[in-house]
Amino acid sequence: MAASSSSALWTAHHHLFLRPSNTTHRRRPVPPSAAVRPLAASLVATAPVAAATRRTAAEEAVYEVVMRQAALVEEAAAPTRRRWAEDAVAGWGLLADAYDRCGEVCAEYAKTFYLGTQLMTAERRKAVWAIYVWCRRTDELVDGPNSSYITPKALDRWEKRLEDLFEGRPYDMYDAALSDTVSKFPVDIQPFKDMIEGMRLDLWKSRYRSFDELYLYCYYVAGTVGLMTVPVMGIAPDSKASTESVYNAALALGIANQLTNILRDVGEDSRRGRIYLPLDELAEAGLTEDDIFRGKVTDKWRKFMKGQIHRARLFFDEAEKGVVHLDSASRWPVLASLWLYRQILDAIEANDYDNFTKRAYVNKAKKLLSLPVAYARAAVAS
Repeated sequence: MAASSSSALWTAHHHLFLRPSNTTHRRRPVPPSAAVRPLAASLVATAPVAAATRRTAAEEAVYEVVMRQAALVEEAAAPTRRRWAEDAVAGWGLLADAYDRCGEVCAEYAKTFYLGTQLMTAERRKAVWAIYVWCRRTDELVDGPNSSYITPKALDRWEKRLEDLFEGRPYDMYDAALSDTVSKFPVDIQPFKDMIEGMRLDLWKSRYRSFDELYLYCYYVAGTVGLMTVPVMGIAPDSKASTESVYNAALALGIANQLTNILRDVGEDSRRGRIYLPLDELAEAGLTEDDIFRGKVTDKWRKFMKGQIHRARLFFDEAEKGVVHLDSASRWPVLASLWLYRQILDAIEANDYDNFTKRAYVNKAKKLLSLPVAYARAAVAS
């Protein structure tokens, strides 16, 4: 996949922070509200946000999940659900050790984000670690050393394992940590299932005809992370924003980061025979798949890339509006990662839009400068 999905989304030197299915975790539907709709997937690369008023099929599918998760957060956690989880994970004995192991994985692969989690309460910190590890393990199935052996049936087994841990039947200590987490926080299973669906796409799909298709893919592999973690990170008690709007901002951050991954890795993906750019928009720009494989920067390419970068920035802008509504202890790691990742787009521009042979990145000095600024901004928002 486009150097990519969930595990990359958590590394601050990279970044942070629908298939309908029958599940016992489904909650009552919430009436749609135009005021809390996600930023439109149909948004063309040069159109203003206000122009996006109609939702596409992909948006409708994602919107259903956003609204269900928001409704779940607004409901009180069912005590019966908490009791079975505690009984189940107790069988693993040292649950604290399971969380510690999750923390060690997070510290190794997502150093800056791990540092940010130290500002959270102990319970939230451990829960975020458990979610991170599950996302990383899921991503490794199709991007790891054994990816060539992964089949659709293997992903089906992984999804069954997910269902089991949500029902308090963990398979190992990492599962036990997540099983405990989902028993304590109002986390819906659907975003986890949808991330697995994104892994399924990577097994067979290497082209996206339109941005609507690409939007759904970005939701699967990245937007889901926000829906998983906001229930844990928490919304500020004094926030006047609706729960749905905060979740839409979290979704926008995942979409923005994955679009940035895609734009950064055009050359790398093309060498693997993959194109994660909307083919219809390429055609409108006078470009073809052969142009991608040739990897030559032209005026047409520069113009096309300017539009794609503009769209990614719109998603970042939408995401930033929601960060201030997170619990104060959770704002800094999210805001820092947002700022760091958004700077990759600046680096693509600085490379004269050559994302065929040059890899855009944010150097260490810029990262170090961004962190205290993000901390101060997060503190001011308190």
